[in-house]
Formats: sequence, C-alpha cells, structure tokens
Amino acid sequence: MVRKSVQVLVIGGGPAGSTAATLLARQGFKVMLLERDHFPRYHIGESLLPSCLPILDLVGAREKVEAFGFKRKGGAYYAWGEENWELRFSEIFGTEYSWQVRRSDFDQLLLEHARSEGVEAHEGVAVRKIGFQGDRAVNATWERAGAKGEEAAEGVVDFDYVIDASGRAGLLATKHHNSRRHHDVFKNVAVWGYWKNTKPFGRGPENGIGVCSIPHGWLWQIPLHDGTVSVGTVLTKEHLRKQQAGQADLKEIYLGHLAENPLISNLVSGAELSSEIKAETDYSYVTDRFAGPGYLLAGDAACFLDPLLSTGVHLAMYSAMLSAATLSSIMRDGIDEQDATSFYEQAYRTSYERLLVLVSVFYEAYRGRDDHFYNAQRLSRREKGNLKLHEAFLHITAGVEDLADAMDQERAYDAVAKELVGPGAEGGNPLANHNVNMLQPPDAPGRSLAGLYLAIEPKLTLLRAS
Repeated sequence: MVRKSVQVLVIGGGPAGSTAATLLARQGFKVMLLERDHFPRYHIGESLLPSCLPILDLVGAREKVEAFGFKRKGGAYYAWGEENWELRFSEIFGTEYSWQVRRSDFDQLLLEHARSEGVEAHEGVAVRKIGFQGDRAVNATWERAGAKGEEAAEGVVDFDYVIDASGRAGLLATKHHNSRRHHDVFKNVAVWGYWKNTKPFGRGPENGIGVCSIPHGWLWQIPLHDGTVSVGTVLTKEHLRKQQAGQADLKEIYLGHLAENPLISNLVSGAELSSEIKAETDYSYVTDRFAGPGYLLAGDAACFLDPLLSTGVHLAMYSAMLSAATLSSIMRDGIDEQDATSFYEQAYRTSYERLLVLVSVFYEAYRGRDDHFYNAQRLSRREKGNLKLHEAFLHITAGVEDLADAMDQERAYDAVAKELVGPGAEGGNPLANHNVNMLQPPDAPGRSLAGLYLAIEPKLTLLRAS
C-alpha cells in the first residue's frame, strides 16, 4: 500500500535511487521509493569504477556485492589507434579492483538492501507527474498498472522533498521543465550483444574491460560472471544511417564492425551470439537544472555522458551520496535550503563537466585528426561556453596553473584538459590523472562550494566552510 505522505520520495530504484534512499533511511528519515518496473530488469552499463566502493561501504552493501560473485575488474585495456596501454586500478586509484556486473542482479541487490535498511520500496508503481505549489514540488501522482497479479491503483503522495532518479525517462527534466539538452558532441549509437564460449581477450588486467578503436568508432568487451561477454560498438548516428540505407540490417552492421579489430574478432571467433542485438541512441545529455525548491535530480535523470570511460554508475551513486547529504543537512542540521541545493547543483555539475571535458579531449587527442568519428566528438565553442570552466579549473588545478588562465574559456578548457588527461604522447598513460575526476569531492573547507562542503563522519551532511 502506497502511503499518502512521506518525508522523502525517491523516484526510481536504480543505483542512484536505491543509494540515495538507503543513505537517508540509515540516518532515520522516512523514505519511500517508487519504481516503475518489477526487478530484476535489464539495464546496460555493466562496468563499474573503483569510486563506487567507498559509497557501497557508506550504504553498508559492500559485503553483499562482494559475496554475490561478480567478476572483479582489475582495470582496462585500450587499443586506441596505434597506441596500446593498460589502466591498472592498483596503480591509479590505490585500490585493486571494481566489478563487472550484470545490472539486473546488481540493481536488484541494491534495491533489496534499501528495503533491509528501512526504505519502503514499491515496484510496478510509476510516477506520472509532480505537483507544484508555485515553484515548489510538493506531491506526486502515481499509478500501478496491475501487472503480476496486483490490483490496479492510483493515488497522490505528499512529500517534503523528492529525488528524481527516474533514469533516462527524466520525469522532471522532460515532462515538467523541458530542460534537457542533447550535446552537439557524442551524437552516437551504441549497438551490442552477449556472447558465450568466447576466447580469452588476453590483454590488460584480469577481467578488465577492453576498449578498441575502429575507423568509425570503437568497440568494448566486458566479461560477466554468468560466463557471457558483453561486446558492443559505438558509432555515429550518421554512419549507422548510411549503412542501414545500404540495406544492411543491424546484426550485419554489428558483426561487420566487430571484424574490424583483431582483438575483438579473435574474441568472438567460434563463439555463440546468445542474445538479440540491442541498440541505444541519444544518450548524451544534460538538464539545465539539477535542483530546485523541494526537489533534486540524481543519476541519469540529470545527465548522462558517452560510455567510453564507464562513468554511468559512478555519476549515479556519487550524485545519490550528494543528494542524501544535501537533504540531511536541510532537514536535520538547519542548513538553508537554497544554500544546500546550490551546493548540490555545483558539486554534481562540476563532477559531470570534468568528465565531459575528459571524454571529449580523450577522443580528440588519441586518434588521427582526419578521422571523421573522432573529430565529431570534439566540444564545440558553444559547448565549451556552456561549461562552468572557471569553477572546474579552480577545483581541479588549484595550485597547478596560473589563476589568470581560468578567466579565459579556451585557455581554461585547455588547462583542465591537460590536467585530466595527462601526458601520453611519450608513451605514458593518457589516463594517468583519471582519478582526479573520482577522488576529489568537495569534502574539505578548501574545496567548498556555495560555502559548504561534504562531511561523511560522524554523519552524512554538509558543513559550513567557515
């Protein structure tokens, strides 16, 4: 039975929603989570980063994930044009692994853990709209379709705050605010399937993701604990349309691109394609507002990047932690709501924009200048102008570059890009500073945003820098 009022309503039971709900429930708040689907449900995004581990510790789910049996991911291997290099987590992040997960299992584990921590979670319940009083979100209209033997029902739930973690559907951004912007860059299509009885990839850290460039995009391979391997390709929408116009079907196009890289073609040689071919497009976007009176947007509901560096679950769980700290500071610790939501907006957007710069520069710097696909991934002058590069520069490169550089958008972009990607032309690892994106949250007075910084101990909250 869906209750009629709650302190915090969370929309969506993926990693963002389950993590935020759990963190708030562990601190004594009354939290209800409404998930449209019934779990387990399929989701792409199987390769996790080490940044998820401390957040799993914080929600108390680390041991459950460890015990499930997911493959431990030791890092990544990049065969990028004529360059090849390894990214070992033990050398870069100071930890030895993350996981390669089947998201249906991982997401269900997190949702069940949320229930065990006191979250009232309902599956098969879709939120249709948010009600406002002026600019403030105050209630949600929900509907249960009546699947799986349940009775159809509908109702309205009042809340003090809502976290929209509704994923790509993005209830607030798409239905209420019309504030989602797709990027000029990353207008790509991902096409993938699952294989059985593959040969060993044979490169890079144990169970690492393999990323291999091809003339019109790139390929991935991700080994999973059920014995299958996720193998996909990322192409421009334009290139895919041209191939389909030539009467090629999606499977034919997919298999043709796998054959373009010897590492991937060898991996699937003699193997069995055990799934249908899946595709997803228009996945790179950002909304103009991440927070407002009575509401926060977390995870994919706020933004999503190109999948090149496997940052989807990282951004989901990181924003969930920030959202829980933000609401805790308001409801329990007397922090002004406008200040706290301003912190959340800046903290989440800065993290996202660092990654946006990193992915774009990675594409731009490590393939030939004449390659159409890689040129198409460059941030335009307009896109750079929309970034808060002044803040990004200050928080990434403090003490590294002259402050004056931050006053110029192009110079700031170049400086941030250099710091994030690091040297690579002389044979070094071009992702040597990748950890900068993950391990510098605004968690100390010297890294405060809107006069606030994140505190985890003895309680999750925001503190005044002064």
